[in-house]
Amino acid sequence: MFIAKKIITAFLLPPGIFVVLSLSSGMYFLFKKNWRVGIMNCFIGIFIWALSISPVADAMLRGLESDFEIPPNPRGDVIILLGSGAYDKAPDLSGTGVPSEVTLRRIVTAVRLQKRLNIPVIVSGGKVYKHEEADAPIVKRFLIDLGVPADMVIIEDRSRDTIENARFAKEICDRYNFTKPILVTSAFHMRRAVMSFEKIKMRVTPFPAYFLTWEDKKYGWRDYLPEISDLKKSYMALHEYLGRLYYKFAY
Repeated sequence: MFIAKKIITAFLLPPGIFVVLSLSSGMYFLFKKNWRVGIMNCFIGIFIWALSISPVADAMLRGLESDFEIPPNPRGDVIILLGSGAYDKAPDLSGTGVPSEVTLRRIVTAVRLQKRLNIPVIVSGGKVYKHEEADAPIVKRFLIDLGVPADMVIIEDRSRDTIENARFAKEICDRYNFTKPILVTSAFHMRRAVMSFEKIKMRVTPFPAYFLTWEDKKYGWRDYLPEISDLKKSYMALHEYLGRLYYKFAY
């Protein structure tokens, strides 16, 4: 009964329901001998299913994360923490605005690293769209709430993307004479982030915030059911591959 419940739920909720609808319509058109539409709908259903399961999503992410490891003994004079969005009007314990799930994971790693090294943190994240607020002030509030001294948090609230994170963070490092920055961002985002800093001739020590994949990861039957969280991981991986391609030729 437990297994049946999990399977039924997976195919009643998105993205599973779209898999069912696509495959069902595909089989219907194949039965009606409308081969082109039938094959296309079946292909769409299988494609959505593939992007929505852990083994496929992890395989795409592994190509991004495998380039980096957590440094065993990191050394630096400042931490550069890259933001990744926020719910800027959401109510919170100490004010208004909450970091996105991805940003929050980076914050936790940055705080732990700051406590170990006792060095300042540059928070980089500006206003991407006019109707939104910058990430950096929200992230600063969370860093302070988690015990980082306010005078050790420097905000950079102008950047709209990763290349601007690098440019504006470098300006702050030059102003404060920081020469050994440690870069904290998600493992899947680290390659594009390092590429951005290399474009502006700035060396950083990569410190991946968290990994979504690892060697010898085991999968069970549940991992082959469509899941929105795995579809999101596939989206993040595809976004990074496209971003790396764009950054390679645009800058």
